[in-house]
Amino acid sequence: MTKDSFNTALMGYLDQSPTPFHAVSSMLNILQSQGFDLLNERDDWPLTPGKYVVTRNESSLIAFVLGSKDPVSSGLRIVGAHTDSPCLKVKPKPENYLNGYLNIGVEVYGGVLLNPWFDRDLSLAGRVTYQATNDKLANVNINFKRPIGTIPSLAIHLDREANSERKINSQTDIPPLLMQAGEQQTLNDLLVKQIKTEHKGTKVQRVLSHELCFFDTQGAAQTGFNKEFIASARLDNLLSCFTAIQSLLEADQALTSLVVCSDHEEVGSVSAEGAQGTFLKDVLTRIIPDTIDRQRAINRSLLISADNAHGVHPNYANKHDGNHGPILNQGPVIKVNANQRYATNSVTAAYFTALCDRLKVPHQTFVTRTDMACGSTIGPVTAKELGIKTLDVGVPTFAMHSIRELAGSDDAHHLYQVLTSFFKDAGDLGITSA
Repeated sequence: MTKDSFNTALMGYLDQSPTPFHAVSSMLNILQSQGFDLLNERDDWPLTPGKYVVTRNESSLIAFVLGSKDPVSSGLRIVGAHTDSPCLKVKPKPENYLNGYLNIGVEVYGGVLLNPWFDRDLSLAGRVTYQATNDKLANVNINFKRPIGTIPSLAIHLDREANSERKINSQTDIPPLLMQAGEQQTLNDLLVKQIKTEHKGTKVQRVLSHELCFFDTQGAAQTGFNKEFIASARLDNLLSCFTAIQSLLEADQALTSLVVCSDHEEVGSVSAEGAQGTFLKDVLTRIIPDTIDRQRAINRSLLISADNAHGVHPNYANKHDGNHGPILNQGPVIKVNANQRYATNSVTAAYFTALCDRLKVPHQTFVTRTDMACGSTIGPVTAKELGIKTLDVGVPTFAMHSIRELAGSDDAHHLYQVLTSFFKDAGDLGITSA
């Protein structure tokens, strides 16, 4: 896939995926259109060499190619990413009525950069669980798509210190304004109407629960004078999910390769469908049922954890270590941390470096300043759960965890080239001591 066609498809995927539920649904559409068979964890899996995909909670996904070669001898090639992004999540009983306005109460999900959420055209999407007219319970994804809410800033005349000392109270300052309405108007009523509009013929009796997030309606775009940037919501980490899936479509059918896209990374991964849950381990047990064979295969395997890296912001260069400041459009970043916030070691870093060099793809290294805290990824979590050699990499990004982030228009395609080669690498993924 050329860089231009890749970026066009990436931006389309970002726009179609305002929540983890939509991100998984979009990936399913891509995979099933390319011949991946959908599995259900409730069923027996009589696996033969082929292409498969399975989801958990409709918000995490594992796609895999079961190769014709025995994975015990050829190892597993795994790429991990996450489907969730920091956002404003609607509370169960969200209606706040004041002065004839309906505001919607929200929780802050993950490490949100709150200031950019003000004065944006917001919409609402997610999963709704409802009771049908036959009394059965069902789930459905909804997406209002159009702007229906905003968080208006307080005028500078009423807060003269806003530009120097502005503080945001997450309980009182950020509930989005939805409409002018009296107390008879409820969000559940609006959800029933949306379900019937978006999913014709659905027999909804009442909404029982929901997992909804506000999102910015401004779509992904190539920006910069020479179109050298991609601006979008949820680059962290849907960019990696899309890149991994596109790479898996070109995997060597003789080798066993997996992509795992987990929910809840932004809040610690502690859930049934998160990286600290059993999802990946359960799928690997189905692929290689024998415990000893599975351990032998894992010893020959490599996990690449793909999650965005911090690019050097030109206005804040002093926030980076001078020797480890990634630049946008200069290639994927190997992420290193002495305290195991990233799982990279010398073996896995050397493998990725050699792979990039072979492809003539540029690459960089990130280490945070020693006097600053370091974030983490699914890499160390998965390494601990499986005992697998792991590498943390990512595309350099500005404004991580903002409502709109910025990446280089070359870098996702660079990562795609490397991951595609990884899924075709028939060599020994382990490096032995001399």
